[in-house]
Amino acid sequence: MIGFIIAIIAGYCTPMIEASAARPVADAIGKWVKIEENEMRLLGFMLAMVLAGVLGALFESGNTFWLILGGTLGYFGTRIVAAGKAATTKTPEE
Repeated sequence: MIGFIIAIIAGYCTPMIEASAARPVADAIGKWVKIEENEMRLLGFMLAMVLAGVLGALFESGNTFWLILGGTLGYFGTRIVAAGKAATTKTPEE
């Protein structure tokens, strides 16, 4: 369960990781691998999931499925909450 929660947090923090970790990593490996600008968010998500996997292993909590599900829910969490609110809120015109 702790691994799942760690993965949710890591997925949610992807935009912050993109700025602080993904760009330096992209610069460091840029000599060998070209990272496009539109791939920075993906690189940040990958780094977040590696960190979540390591922490999950250290805490001996969570398997691969729950880490991936937690990371995905965390990454799309704000959109999922907004969609849920929109689905449950009725406008006066309805």
